[in-house]
Amino acid sequence: MYKGKRIVAFAVVFCAVVLMPFWANAFGASASSGPEVSTDTPAINQMDEKQCVAETEYMKGSHMQLLDQWRTDVVRNGSREYTSDSGQVYEKSLDGTCLGCHSNKEEFCDACHDYAGVDLYCWDCHDGSAS
Repeated sequence: MYKGKRIVAFAVVFCAVVLMPFWANAFGASASSGPEVSTDTPAINQMDEKQCVAETEYMKGSHMQLLDQWRTDVVRNGSREYTSDSGQVYEKSLDGTCLGCHSNKEEFCDACHDYAGVDLYCWDCHDGSAS
């Protein structure tokens, strides 16, 4: 009645299946950091000091929080100016500020959002001049 070999075999297979994702992550290929976005655009190249409204790493991960805050400030509070950490004052505008430099929607928006599987809804309200 005691089926020790079957139980041990099942336990080994079960553990292998459960631990497989961890092994793949630990010993497999390194995860991609996402697409490389070129800042070689005419608008950026014309700038004396190539500086965004915030640091690059912050913008890569948190630009949506900034844009959401801008939207709330403009629509609900009437506040239309943003002062960056460097002291530079910008207009709180996706069309006027962001897309002035990042004019290629396929390069700056679609490349990363497609990689991350995130749907863009910016163009539901904005005119889509970046496309």
